[in-house]
Amino acid sequence: MGGPFWARKDEAAWSMPKGEHGPDEAPFEAARREFAEELGSPAPDVHYVELGSVRASGKTVTAWAGAADFAADSIVSGTFEMEWPPRSGRTQSFPEIDRAQWFGLDEAAVKLVKGQRPFLQRLSDLLAQEPGR
Repeated sequence: MGGPFWARKDEAAWSMPKGEHGPDEAPFEAARREFAEELGSPAPDVHYVELGSVRASGKTVTAWAGAADFAADSIVSGTFEMEWPPRSGRTQSFPEIDRAQWFGLDEAAVKLVKGQRPFLQRLSDLLAQEPGR
């Protein structure tokens, strides 16, 4: 994740691209929009499977997975503004994400924020059901 709170953190500090959807926006379409906003390129045009939802930090997160070639090192993150340092009256701009990287499931279980880790088991279960895996 980007911004000053997550700078120089690694374990349990990574997140999937995510965001909120409006009342007239389908969750899957919001996920595709957030992917593009956070990574700087559209979500790959592939088949996606829903990994369900988890409740974490007071929010419900729904995730999808799809198989595609995507160069994680070519991201161009969007930015957001916030008051920093706190109570300073100064507004600064920060990247929504500071980097992207691919991980195997075991390493992802260490890197991903705890609230999103159930998605890894769900993905692993789906992959185990595929012939030839």
